Parts: sequence; C-alpha cells; structure tokens
Amino acid sequence: MTLSDEATERLADVVELQPTKNADLQERWGMESGSEVHQYLENELGDYYFRDDNSLIRATAEAADLVDVEPGIESDPDEEGAPSRIRVPELQARIVEVLAGPDEESESVVSVLHSLREAYDYGDDLEAEDVRSGLQRLRRKDVVEVEYRTVPTFRLAVEREDLEVDVTD
Repeated sequence: MTLSDEATERLADVVELQPTKNADLQERWGMESGSEVHQYLENELGDYYFRDDNSLIRATAEAADLVDVEPGIESDPDEEGAPSRIRVPELQARIVEVLAGPDEESESVVSVLHSLREAYDYGDDLEAEDVRSGLQRLRRKDVVEVEYRTVPTFRLAVEREDLEVDVTD
C-alpha cells in the first residue's frame, strides 16, 4: 500500500504520539470530530495502526520503519512496565521534573500547577486543565500513576533517573 504525502505525515504523527486517542489526533490534524479521525485511520492507515487493550491507538512496527520519526515511547526490553524513554512536549517534560516520585505522596493537579508556576515562572498563563491533560497523557504512557483520594492525585510510576525525556514541539 503506497501512502500519499499527507498520509505519511499523519502516520508519523501516530508513531510519535503513541499511545494516543482520537481526540489528540483530531487536534493535531485539525479535524472536526473523533469519528472523522477514525474514518481516516481506517481508510488511509488501516494497515499501519491498531488499538491496544485500552483502546489507545498505536502504530505497527512496519509503520515505525516506514516513517522517519522516533516513537513516543521506548522501553527497556529487560524491564517490565514503565518506559525508559519518552518524547513529549515541553510542558509534559516539566511535569516529570516537578511531580512527586514513586515513593512520595501523590499530589493533586493544583499542587502540580503551583509547582510548575513556581519552578518555571508560568504565572497565570498555565491553567489547571493544561496540567490535568499533561498528567493524563503521561499516565497513558505509563510514566505517571493516579491514586484516587478526595480528588485524583498523581505521582511518577518510574524513578526520575531511570527515565530519559526528550522534548518535542
């Protein structure tokens, strides 16, 4: 199956963002709905992606070989669970830097927001929803775990020194 230039670029997005969901691709591709993303995936990239057990979109090994983009997640083949390397936008990289470690008490979105504002001088430009979204994306990459208390709280699922973070954008 030969891919158009647009399809190849979009396949590169799938490889880079994996694991991802329709909403992330919808935003990246400027589409109107998640169902439009689903149709595009099925019609144009059907041989190059699959949905994992959590219904997240992942690229096949062939897809990763076809495009010149590093996957969003790399795992150490000798280790189970959390990845050893991730490629994420700057905000997510900064969240990894300030978030409580695996052996520390998990913290709320607001606590992480305050830590980010203090460490990086975001001021009021950074909102709780941006942090929540970043935490959830890191959670889907198995880098962050959630603990449900009065509100959901978060902490790293992997030791900071065992994780290499590359910033994309």
